[in-house]
Amino acid sequence: MPSYVVAGASRGLGLEFVKQLLAKGNLVFAIARTPDKAAGLQALKGDKNLYILKGDITKPEDMKAAAEATAKITGGSIDVLINNAAYRSYDGNYNAIDDFESDELLIRSFNNNWNTDVVGVVLTTNAFIPLLAKGQLKKVLTLSSGLGDPAFNLETEFEWCVAYSVAKCALEMVNIKYAAKYKKEGWLFLAISPGVVSTAEEAPPADVLPKLQTMAGQFKQAAPHWTGPITPADSVSKMLAILDKTGPDMSGKFISHLGNREQWL
Repeated sequence: MPSYVVAGASRGLGLEFVKQLLAKGNLVFAIARTPDKAAGLQALKGDKNLYILKGDITKPEDMKAAAEATAKITGGSIDVLINNAAYRSYDGNYNAIDDFESDELLIRSFNNNWNTDVVGVVLTTNAFIPLLAKGQLKKVLTLSSGLGDPAFNLETEFEWCVAYSVAKCALEMVNIKYAAKYKKEGWLFLAISPGVVSTAEEAPPADVLPKLQTMAGQFKQAAPHWTGPITPADSVSKMLAILDKTGPDMSGKFISHLGNREQWL
């Protein structure tokens, strides 16, 4: 059976990836920073095809240990790596680029997003490259965001999520660099936006809510057909369908859950 590693599997999209992959009979290694506190993940422990691993993607020793633990179970290989882990916080996320409350907040926001969404993805991918090299499928799916697309930001005049957007834009180049190195070997490195997905576990702060409403209006103006956030189940189903049918000829590309770069919503 195909083997999958899902980094950032404790909740939301990561947990949904685990659920859908298990439902198809795959062998799944779920990496979570604090798995003992991940109730949804713990509820799946009875599945014999699930292995839960503890690991923080910003810590290279954690990712190397996770890869070693995985290799002991699989005999040294995996087929697919899904990079889902990302930094999520309202802290500084809804300030415009010249409107942070302090330089300290600006620096903290950039460092946190960069260390997780860019460096963390590289650390994770590098740790599992040797296992992927011995696998059959040799696919890496990295979750990004339409907010990392410069054209979309200009079209929607979206000024917030500054550090997040910058990190996701850089993540596209990370994906390209891997694709460039492994192109001749037939690997697939695909960056994908899951769409706007309803994953929030609690209500946003009162001061953020008006900005979220403004954001929705901007998205609606850019994509009149858009009806609002989709469910994790819908998003993951679409992404897995794309992953299953996509081959090395698409390596290095950055697309949406709809399969193209023209429709982020």
